[in-house]
Amino acid sequence: MAGLFDQQADLYLDARPTYPSHWYSMLAARTPRHSLALDVGTGNGQAAIGVAEHYDAVVGTDVSEAQLQHAIPHPKVTYLYTPSSISDDDFLSSIGGENSVDLITVAQAVHWFDLPKFYSLVSRLLRRPGGILAVWCYNDIVVSPTFDPVMKRFHDTTLPYWNPNIQYLFDGYKTLPFPFESVGLGSEGKPLALDIPKKLTLEGFLRMLRSWSAVVTAKDQGVDLLSENVVKGFESAWGGSNLVRSIAYKAFMLAGKVKL
Repeated sequence: MAGLFDQQADLYLDARPTYPSHWYSMLAARTPRHSLALDVGTGNGQAAIGVAEHYDAVVGTDVSEAQLQHAIPHPKVTYLYTPSSISDDDFLSSIGGENSVDLITVAQAVHWFDLPKFYSLVSRLLRRPGGILAVWCYNDIVVSPTFDPVMKRFHDTTLPYWNPNIQYLFDGYKTLPFPFESVGLGSEGKPLALDIPKKLTLEGFLRMLRSWSAVVTAKDQGVDLLSENVVKGFESAWGGSNLVRSIAYKAFMLAGKVKL
């Protein structure tokens, strides 16, 4: 899936929401040890640096070198390029080996993964007892009664250009296989619903849309989903290009430990 995100890597840092700090606190409170954490599909590292506030060391991995070139430096975080060709054993040894990781996080990415392969690696990496896997996504944005229908119409135009795995995200991870024992933060079929508040300008919102893989895929096929007319429609519904709005991303989390 690396190729889906290489082209828009420079847009991610500005456009994507910042995950609330209390998410990391509630995850850290559920792991008895705080030595090592792993953030898979780390992208620009925004989740990794949040996790680093609670763990001695964090490894952030990604299959996209372009994404990692934009990763946020942090003294506790080590970023690793892990191409899809890497063997399971090499991946494990690059992190710390079996039974070594206290928390594994995946932000807005697990729906792209080969889930059986990934979950097998998770089961080997997590420390027992006590190690936790947490995955989360956001799939909608709430702005205003005027703006939201405009956003819905735009979203519908993107549907032909998404990878089929995006359905897990559209479903708010309700259909995502998650064979782990609940720790009170969602469970298979019943993700925990969360909000991500953010103050956003229209330009920031448009940068987010330009970072969508479907928008990039459509553009590569000669279709400009964010045409001048579409942007003008967004601007009118937003209330003007200079207005800063308080919006909310609708998010969903699943967290669990290996079943014994």
